[in-house]
Amino acid sequence: MALNKEQLKYFRQLLIAEREKLVGEIRSRAHDASTSPRDASGDLSSYTIHMADMAADTYDRELSMNMISSEQEVLYQIDDALKRFDDGSYGICQQCNQTISLSRLKAVPQALFCIDCQRVKEHKGKR
Repeated sequence: MALNKEQLKYFRQLLIAEREKLVGEIRSRAHDASTSPRDASGDLSSYTIHMADMAADTYDRELSMNMISSEQEVLYQIDDALKRFDDGSYGICQQCNQTISLSRLKAVPQALFCIDCQRVKEHKGKR
């Protein structure tokens, strides 16, 4: 059974709110990653930085960049889901063309596949 207008409105609002939240998080992480801890603390002294501190800073930046990359991927999925509202395919499995269950959409509103097709896709990816 296809989603009714109220359900579509609910999921569109949910996706838009999630998108706004992600954009804010990405901006914040990008800003934090571009500012070194030394600059952020206001330490402009001429003392050298210990190599362990430099390694920790590098690790933290790489971790932040990996998180940004993951969040960016979810953002792309949300944008794609919002486009599916416009073409009328939101809530329809891209594999089997069956309606994606409400419980699945509540858990993953940007879902492309019903739970059965998603399981098959994940199982094939593990081979």
